[in-house]
Amino acid sequence: MKDFVGYRTVDVIDQQNNLQFPMSIMYPTGSIEKSEQIGPYNMNLARNASPLSGEYPLIIISHGGGGSHLVYRTLAYHLASNGFIVGMPEHPFNNKNDNSRAGTVDNLINRPKHIKIAIDWFYNSKEFSEHLKLNNVSIIGHSMGGYTALAVAGGVPTSLSEESLDKLPKQLHVAHDNRIKALVLLAPATIWFSQNGALSDVSCPILVYVGNKDDSSCPGISIIPQSKLMPYGYFVQLILDGISDRSKIQCKIVENAGHFSFLSPFPESMTHAAFPPSQDPAGFNRKDFHDQLNAEVLEF
Repeated sequence: MKDFVGYRTVDVIDQQNNLQFPMSIMYPTGSIEKSEQIGPYNMNLARNASPLSGEYPLIIISHGGGGSHLVYRTLAYHLASNGFIVGMPEHPFNNKNDNSRAGTVDNLINRPKHIKIAIDWFYNSKEFSEHLKLNNVSIIGHSMGGYTALAVAGGVPTSLSEESLDKLPKQLHVAHDNRIKALVLLAPATIWFSQNGALSDVSCPILVYVGNKDDSSCPGISIIPQSKLMPYGYFVQLILDGISDRSKIQCKIVENAGHFSFLSPFPESMTHAAFPPSQDPAGFNRKDFHDQLNAEVLEF
């Protein structure tokens, strides 16, 4: 029997950079759900309810560049209703409301740092810490969120020349977190892990999804030259070649899926050609695919 799902929002503080960012949380609860408006989306949730007694694994979802944390709401809800606590932070300066640091070294460093800060928030929270299994964290990342997941799990990225004022690539020191035990990567952006050994310290199991109609690694990151936007296979190959133990990687090629096919289905009022995130290659059924995706991610 599935649990009811609680929902709340919190502000997470990055003290070093003197900023805060919002995070939405879904979690098992004993309180009855009711219809709630969450941003532009209507969902059945128990807003601000108490967590259900017990201990649960933690999942953090990292959204794509220039995106929103709420576009993975159906996956988050499914996981929360099946015994996970799910945090969905909004990445500062790389979201739909403020994308001013896209294509910068700062963004490459701060994204994994903010995931680690979000994990710390849960384990220090009076409300949630007693309901968390110790050191049992998974990261789900889409597009730039895939970069972020690999970076915080032990990857060593190298910036592109276009991302620095001096036009020189730089090996970056990013925040790693050994509490992470699994990754789910959805159409991940991986070009920053092209150097030998960049992913050799990523040792947790990984489930990777890519659409075979996805020919743009990182939509919205216009600073990357077209010559470096490679078909989906290239970015998966960087993971397969970079992870020391290939047996820990499950890779699923999704037929006829595009880059945005991994976002939760949008309401009919938001589904139109003028809003590219709502669009899929002809003939692709996003709702049916997400029913399958939710089940497979839960099983993993």
